[in-house]
Amino acid sequence: MATDAPPPAQTGAQLPSTEKFVEMQESAEFGELRSSHRSFAFPLTVGFILWYLLYVLLSNYAGGFMGTKLFGNVNVALVLGLAQFLTTFLIAWWYSRHAAAHLDPKADAIKSRMEGGA
Repeated sequence: MATDAPPPAQTGAQLPSTEKFVEMQESAEFGELRSSHRSFAFPLTVGFILWYLLYVLLSNYAGGFMGTKLFGNVNVALVLGLAQFLTTFLIAWWYSRHAAAHLDPKADAIKSRMEGGA
């Protein structure tokens, strides 16, 4: 949602009042935006943390399994460690697509309504 436009305060436009912000925060539209974000971000965050903790626990308590050679000098620990990086980038890419398709349009509509009514 980055824009090159200066904030309203720099363009001479007034910011909406505190009451307008509170009113928007309590609106169904804002609740839907927040719900859409949470329903995507929280499960992914929990899933990734569990995946990371599994890797740490296996590294500490299943040394024999993690040391199992798959081919050459590549073992299970290396493959799972690299998979940590891969999943990090995949989640970031997936969230970016989700935000662009579902969150940004709703947020832009709220923003334009708030700035238009100022």
